[in-house]
Amino acid sequence: MNRIPESTPTAESEQSWKSGTAPGIFPPVSHGIALFRRPLEFLNSLPTHGDLVEIRLGPVRAWLVCHPRLVHDMLRDTGTFDKGGPLYERLRPLMGGGVVTCPHSEHRRQRRLLQPAFRPARVTAQIDAMGEEALAVCLGWRSGRTVDVSAAMMTLTTGAVSRVLFSDSLDAARTAEVRDCLAEVVHGLFVRTVVPVDVLFRLPTPANRRYRDAVARLHRLVDAAIAERRAGARRDDLLGTLLAAAEGDDPAVTDQEVHDQLVSLLLTGSESPSLCLSSAFSLLARHPEAERRLHTEVDTVLGGRPCPGPDDLPRLVHTRAVIEETLRHSPPGWLFTRVTTRDVDFGGRRLPRGTTVLYSPYLLHHTPASFPEPERFRPERWLSRGGDGGPYSPMIPFSAGSRKCLGDSFAMAQTTVALATIARHWRLRHPPGPVTPVRPTVTLGPRSLPMICVPRTGDTVPAPARAASGSTRDTALSGRTEFRKAGDQDADRA
Repeated sequence: MNRIPESTPTAESEQSWKSGTAPGIFPPVSHGIALFRRPLEFLNSLPTHGDLVEIRLGPVRAWLVCHPRLVHDMLRDTGTFDKGGPLYERLRPLMGGGVVTCPHSEHRRQRRLLQPAFRPARVTAQIDAMGEEALAVCLGWRSGRTVDVSAAMMTLTTGAVSRVLFSDSLDAARTAEVRDCLAEVVHGLFVRTVVPVDVLFRLPTPANRRYRDAVARLHRLVDAAIAERRAGARRDDLLGTLLAAAEGDDPAVTDQEVHDQLVSLLLTGSESPSLCLSSAFSLLARHPEAERRLHTEVDTVLGGRPCPGPDDLPRLVHTRAVIEETLRHSPPGWLFTRVTTRDVDFGGRRLPRGTTVLYSPYLLHHTPASFPEPERFRPERWLSRGGDGGPYSPMIPFSAGSRKCLGDSFAMAQTTVALATIARHWRLRHPPGPVTPVRPTVTLGPRSLPMICVPRTGDTVPAPARAASGSTRDTALSGRTEFRKAGDQDADRA
């Protein structure tokens, strides 16, 4: 995922940085309002004011990093720029002290504990399961029917990541509950990040009550899964690894950490990939040439098979390019915060300890100097040049440094398999009329995406062949067909 097409900014060994202040800094809440009302336009306006630009988030004075070299310098120095600031202050009550939100001092131990579940061999072993999840989602789609693609993709990704965490996917009711909770949580998190005034969110408003209820329900779901496992047989999955550590001789792994890690990975492992897939289908429907190339490649590589296997992924070059360009054009993780742990000279400024620093993959991905015509969706830009983007690549959909996303390889494999599987059977079309622009919340991507199903092979997707052994997973797959409301119901009832 480190390849970068076209031109990359060249950083001098000694660079003179320009710092500035975003206009309209008074009243102090003005930038928070701008981020809430027109976030992408506001971000893209900031590089004209400097490489490091001062903004205000409510009463919080913050700095947004606009140059890729400065972003990489920050992400590599995790001891100085620790996870913190408004975003992580809001995430910690939700995710606790898991690998996504833990401080620098805890990160290496936690990452080593979780890393085996996401090693290349384990990811490869999950490829067939990823295809099954994609087939199960689109199994009941019908020609001409309108489906909510966003909900369908959330069902797909939740099913795939739950296999890594819990072996068996969450059952129908719990999958639907996770999806509903996430929709409420991500909206509430964004409002709390850009306007970090706690008193507003203690009020007993309907929105605040919905947010608190969604968080509580997510925690109950994970607690129930842990209790069921402890009462049952051990399994070779991440939950099994965590429980073995908690019940062994490692005092650092507590029951609370087991809970926090599962919540963190369930949310991040389902939300971001589902948004990437939804964005990809929306973009492909508006770019027929890119879609045509995708279908030609999928038909050639799969040769009539319903979904790709592990050996097919290296040959799905254009399919992967579509995913990469989607992550560039519409990165699900579009804005992040850090906080300084000491006084530091950075970007031509002296930042005191406790300073909030932000960076935006979206901003870096839409810089014309790095990506000509950044608003255009051009998967071919990832085919024209190989190699990586060097040490200061502006392409960072999974972050960079030692805290780069733990599951980046899993996410790339999952989205590539899902895109190829669905494109093998269906074209997805926007309904007549203008396409509603995507409005970011704590993540970026369509929250409701009604699209019309147009079959490529017959009226329905053929059911996947069942293994001769009649495994438990085969039974679960067929049993979930009726539930797939996320991909089977009319969009106006989604």
